[in-house]
Amino acid sequence: MRLLPALAFGTLMLPLAAYAADPHSYAQPGQVVVTHLDLDLKIDFPQRRLDGQATLKLDWKSPKAASLVLDTRDLKIAKIDALAADGKATPLKYILAPRDKELGSKLTIAAPKHPAQVRIVYTTSPEASGLQWLTPAQTADKKLPFMFSQSESIHARSWVPLQDSPAIRFTYDAHVTAPKDVRVVMSAINDAKHPLNGDFSFDQPHPIPSYLLAIAAGDIAVKETGPRSAVYAEPSVVGKAAHEFEDTEKMIATTEKLYGPYRWGRYDILVLPPSFPFGGMENPNMTFATPTIIVGDKSLVSVISHELAHSWSGNLITAASWRDIWLNEGITTYVQGRITEALYGKSLADEEALLSARALQKEIGKMPANSQKLAPDPRGVGADDSLSDVAYDKGSWFLRTLEQRYGREHFDAYLKSYFDHFAFQSITTEQMLAFLRPNLIEKYPGKMSWDEVKAWVYGEGIPKDAPLPDSPRFNAIDRERTDFLAGSLAATKLDAKDWNTQEWMYFLDRLPDVAPLDKLQQLDAAWHLTGTPNAEIGMRWYSHAIAAGDKAVWTAAAEHMTRIGRLYLTTPLYKAFVKTPEGLAYAEQVYAKAKAGYHPLTQQVVESVFASAKTAHKH
Repeated sequence: MRLLPALAFGTLMLPLAAYAADPHSYAQPGQVVVTHLDLDLKIDFPQRRLDGQATLKLDWKSPKAASLVLDTRDLKIAKIDALAADGKATPLKYILAPRDKELGSKLTIAAPKHPAQVRIVYTTSPEASGLQWLTPAQTADKKLPFMFSQSESIHARSWVPLQDSPAIRFTYDAHVTAPKDVRVVMSAINDAKHPLNGDFSFDQPHPIPSYLLAIAAGDIAVKETGPRSAVYAEPSVVGKAAHEFEDTEKMIATTEKLYGPYRWGRYDILVLPPSFPFGGMENPNMTFATPTIIVGDKSLVSVISHELAHSWSGNLITAASWRDIWLNEGITTYVQGRITEALYGKSLADEEALLSARALQKEIGKMPANSQKLAPDPRGVGADDSLSDVAYDKGSWFLRTLEQRYGREHFDAYLKSYFDHFAFQSITTEQMLAFLRPNLIEKYPGKMSWDEVKAWVYGEGIPKDAPLPDSPRFNAIDRERTDFLAGSLAATKLDAKDWNTQEWMYFLDRLPDVAPLDKLQQLDAAWHLTGTPNAEIGMRWYSHAIAAGDKAVWTAAAEHMTRIGRLYLTTPLYKAFVKTPEGLAYAEQVYAKAKAGYHPLTQQVVESVFASAKTAHKH
């Protein structure tokens, strides 16, 4: 995800002891493990719900186990049966516990006879935290309603009753019925030529964790971008998206050269309506992506290289708990940089690495000590909160440090062996370190001490000798910014006409938190930043202008916040507005209009920004 891949189980299955207790799941994998999900869904747009039937294939681990415990959130359970080999159904007794605010409701199914399969008939709630239902008016083409899922971190349980923990992997197949003219896609192999007859079937033969279970349905067209890739999007968007992502096959081939085969068959991209709360979500076979990365010049396609890289780090090897999420996101961000460098040049890869490193340097000291660690003490970290910039940016910085110390040739060979060794498993930080020590650190002694490794993984902050790439263009921008702020360089004389997106981001990122209003007005007059179609630049520009007290940008900022539901691009504007009582009142008006088009996760975040601001203004 970006705020932003042999079925050979046998020896690869995790030993029982490896299923550490997951604080974010009720599941008891030491007792029983779900190995396959057979899903039957009917999409009901008028009622904003899925009518579901989930059949779970079970591997009973403990002879003493008396029940199957599953995660659910806001599901209405109609009935639960044990299924015999001949298909005969026997009703099972169950208890659905009261709802916990974060974890949902524990579902305990009495199953002392250890059935091989259990079938659960249920319906989802219109408020399911993992599904968003859009009216035709909320889509790009305004013709048909649209529905999509976002299961990471612990939202799969809001649309399927299952063991919702990244430690547990299962294969799945699904049958989905939908209204005619609607295309359904899932995190499985999709058929671009499937007739829009309302009847779809899917098969995911590789074991995946629950957060990678995904579905979307709506007015979706398809355009091939290569022999094993296509773009899926609304008809008015699909052409632009296919152009922006035309390098997808090159990206796959580049990553294969570095780290071994792409093991998932196809790699398709679904461009969602703008309310999607993330940059991208690495659902297997079908990355879900935000339309905000389609800017016409491919400058933001690193989101796609990031999601593709997850086919190795994250989907192929998965963090066993949310505390270990840096294994997914840090390694993926490193691999993303290598794809960017191979396809678009070292200077762009260095610029992106520097942008993230500088932003992290600025923010990490303000975080609670535990949140500064790659592998934090698991207590007190919510599942969704685990996805912070530390996992992405400190994690990838650690890998760039290893690459620098050991040399690219040795480090690439190590990383490829890591992907091969743990393929299709979920692992902990400690399992990763137990592999790193003999296969890199001790194999080439004298390059990095084990204490240095531990400081990166378990220490707070960023080690003092962390290497930074050099970017001559960024150095020149630093000098121009300083001269502009000092008054010795006019806004019109900035050498900005050829700046790419990353260079504008860097210029704006390093302005003072509250820049002088007259300076920002000069900048806008010279470079017309208000109303920019580029959301990365817009988010930074409006945040600065609001903080400086420039009310002239409020209307354009509101348009940006209403059009885009991506958390990373919208939340900073709300945070800038709520610093003053007048700004807070305006932001609440904007939110009242925008809320219906926001994903439940975005609504939750914005409402918590308001609550904190109100408390702060009282004091």
